[in-house]
Amino acid sequence: MMGVLNHLSTLLLLSLLPPALSHVVEKFSDVPQCQNFFLEGTTPNLPGILVGGTVQDQNRYKPICQFYKDRYRFATLYDTTNRIPVFSAYTFTGKVVGRPSQSWMIEPQLEDINNQHDMKVDDKDFPHNQQAADTDYKNNNKHLDRGHLFPCLYAPDDAAKRSTFTLTNIVPQARSFNQGSWSRMECRVRDALELNCKDANDQIKAYVVTGAVPSNNNTLKNRVNIPDLMWTAYCCYNNNLKQWVAQAHWSKNVQDTNKKTLTPETLGALEGELKNSYKVDGFQVFPKNCPRTVILSVLEDETGRNLEGVEEVEPGKRGAGKGAERGVEKGAIRWREHQGS
Repeated sequence: MMGVLNHLSTLLLLSLLPPALSHVVEKFSDVPQCQNFFLEGTTPNLPGILVGGTVQDQNRYKPICQFYKDRYRFATLYDTTNRIPVFSAYTFTGKVVGRPSQSWMIEPQLEDINNQHDMKVDDKDFPHNQQAADTDYKNNNKHLDRGHLFPCLYAPDDAAKRSTFTLTNIVPQARSFNQGSWSRMECRVRDALELNCKDANDQIKAYVVTGAVPSNNNTLKNRVNIPDLMWTAYCCYNNNLKQWVAQAHWSKNVQDTNKKTLTPETLGALEGELKNSYKVDGFQVFPKNCPRTVILSVLEDETGRNLEGVEEVEPGKRGAGKGAERGVEKGAIRWREHQGS
């Protein structure tokens, strides 16, 4: 009898606990820890998809507060029709070198697998009605990688790195693009974040959102959408400039040619590109305090000294030019102003 009473007491206590492990939610704001991955707790505004923090089609789009090994790691808006993420949002607070050997995982709650609360290593016996399976990516003849939205190399510790290996954080990405220009851009941006995103306490912190624009009918194994476009942007406070700074990149999801380089873009230019891609206006990746028409670039003079300043970019011209790419590892800060888009 005592054992039964103890069991009932345990069940009662569990029933009184808050739903802290709820991952697939109606709104990101349902989980306070999940809101922390968004600047000012404000989610991107994506017309027809996510507006004012509310999902427009809750049968299709699922907010996921990605939980792994006792804590929330990042946030993902997942498209269960295309079986790819719309975006993943995360904070960058510094890097740890290395890539773990980690099996690919799925989100059990998308399939209601025994009401499990943590990411689970994928298995062919699991249902995959609402999400991609590892078998979708294996042995594909289209030269496609599992492309991270929240990159493993941006994670601050081993557990966080492992958490990025969920298929809800992955899109089919052209292999030479994933391992070429996109990878090089991720490394350059990571260096820039470490250098330029330090607060008054000299602590690194940047807010990053990375997403994919789905194609109309290009699929992997007739199940998983192969996106047309990959995009990413960050916004952070720069204590040297005493203001918020932002930068964006995007590119078509096609095989790389001729060692192409992705040049930095303004946040406003990215939002204009999303408008063109989705054929609808009103995109806002970050809140208004993130600058739309200036771009953080890094330059030095002929003696190697750091330079700071504001320079105009010709209207309608994309990118900050070769100077921004060349100097990013040296550590100088410079602004270029963009009057276009």
